[in-house]
Amino acid sequence: MHTIRAALCGYCMGVKRALDKVGAHITAHPNGTVYTMGPLIHNPKVLSDLADSGVQMLCESALPQDLGGAVVIVRAHGISPQLKAALQVRNAEIIDATCPTVQANQNKAQQLAQEGYRIFLAGEQKHGEIIAIKGYAPDCIVVADADHADEEALRLYEAEPFAAVALLGQTTISPAEYRAIACAVIPYFPDLLLVDTICSVTERRHEALRALCPKVEAVVVVGGRESANTRRLAALAQEAGKPAWLVECVGDIPSALARYTRVGICAGTSTPNELIDEIEKHLEAL
Repeated sequence: MHTIRAALCGYCMGVKRALDKVGAHITAHPNGTVYTMGPLIHNPKVLSDLADSGVQMLCESALPQDLGGAVVIVRAHGISPQLKAALQVRNAEIIDATCPTVQANQNKAQQLAQEGYRIFLAGEQKHGEIIAIKGYAPDCIVVADADHADEEALRLYEAEPFAAVALLGQTTISPAEYRAIACAVIPYFPDLLLVDTICSVTERRHEALRALCPKVEAVVVVGGRESANTRRLAALAQEAGKPAWLVECVGDIPSALARYTRVGICAGTSTPNELIDEIEKHLEAL
């Protein structure tokens, strides 16, 4: 089998920054207790490696009463200000590894909420980034797709027909999804304020995958199943008419791939290069 990689793979800036912060602290304080607030990033291999290094993961629903000055590293997706306050009360030393692009999104949501806007937030209700943003703009309306946005926009219009309305998106949403949601809201609120919150790296990865698809018969997307941007890559490949599989490790590679001679490889923003290399090597041996 011949494999072709997408032009853009590997860690994005936000993920690398978060991992560098953890690594730097472990190096400087090898015997200290280090926690992450939730999963630092969405990749099972990386999380397993962190656990092997002694990094422990905290769950918001079961926080210790006193963290005794232990370091807690905020995940790349960010956390709500309410959760940050809860960690401070519990005597945590907080190191914020929130992706700067995500942080900007949080700040914008907070600003617009304070200015009186009703905010539509395009994204996944249970995604860590969305949960964090809702902490900065508690009354925002999370919409998953255009149909959902139409339902919620009608409901808001019936209650507040003259509301000032803004639309923000999860940083990893695709531009096409964002535009579709905007088009669903605009008939009710023609003055909708569109805020560009999509990460440019996400867009470039989508472009790289679109350029790859005509060159291959099938696509393997390497990354965690909990990763929204990784799932979107798999969906994008399928929309381009290519059989596509999302794999977290070599063991996930399906035997069906052996029938193809040219297979494309792309990866989510939290996928380490060594995992991409391992899967590529295995594919080429099929």
